[in-house]
Amino acid sequence: MKVCRISALALNSTPNDDFAFVGEPQTGSGTCTSVSREQRPEPSSRAHESSIRLKAERILSVSRAGKDKKENEIREYYRALYQAWGAQHWWPAETRFEVIVGAYLTQNTAWTNVELALAQLRDAGLLSVEGIRRVRLSKLERLIRSSGYFRQKAKRLKTFVAFLDAEYGGSLDRLFTEPTSTLREKLLSLNGVGPETADSILLYAGNHPVFVVDAYTRRIVERHDILSSDADYEDVRALFERGLAPIARAEEQKPINTASQLESGIRGATHSPSAMSTAHRTALAQVYNEMHGLIVGVGKHYCKKSTPDCESCPLRAFLPDGGAP
Repeated sequence: MKVCRISALALNSTPNDDFAFVGEPQTGSGTCTSVSREQRPEPSSRAHESSIRLKAERILSVSRAGKDKKENEIREYYRALYQAWGAQHWWPAETRFEVIVGAYLTQNTAWTNVELALAQLRDAGLLSVEGIRRVRLSKLERLIRSSGYFRQKAKRLKTFVAFLDAEYGGSLDRLFTEPTSTLREKLLSLNGVGPETADSILLYAGNHPVFVVDAYTRRIVERHDILSSDADYEDVRALFERGLAPIARAEEQKPINTASQLESGIRGATHSPSAMSTAHRTALAQVYNEMHGLIVGVGKHYCKKSTPDCESCPLRAFLPDGGAP
């Protein structure tokens, strides 16, 4: 058997290094090529590898500095918005199951339409796991019609309850004791559940520390040159989770300061306190909860799709052009 030996120095060399490949006759058939040094002496392999390592470390350092800057900016956004508007009291619901139903119904529609559908279910005594389990599909479709895509959404609610029954004996307690990553994967496997819906259920119904990325989030980070418009959902989520984690660790969340609210009287996307918005949760889940609500407030009132109002926005100072609208 022939063995072809190529030195580590040759493999680590740059295109400018002077190498010649010389054929060496071997026993048996064929020719094995080895590498020989010609013309001039070169630095030792160890010195060359050290140079490569230093270059890589410099590249990583620049990359890390860029990430640190973005994460710090996310923290500054949180502080500015929380100081301006205070607690947002998300999610507006009385039970965990109401949050789940709302997360399905809010897909591709305004929250006001969802509220009408939830009221219909509540008045019919069906806003519960048992209620969705036993109601006829045709009746469920009629009750949630105001939310749009009501036939699809009715089937998806039925699918969720069937999943809850099959996997957890119909118990939300058992559902939410699953590890976050495991439960997220299972939710994403259900028909009609994308990352935003899954993360809304995890955060707002289960108090799992997962940041929810929506269209407002993407719009803000794009316009502020933090991430591009085609950034992956998971990349946006990871950025916010890394950026906000130190706030929770340092317990920097401040109480509502009504004196610091904007003169316009806008309070972001705040809701009246509810059983779910005031439920006990970890500091990390609370910070993610608040930040999502605050971002929705920016998107609804200022960072609009067609007619942004940068002049009045609490995040104006963070615009790439120095705050000019």
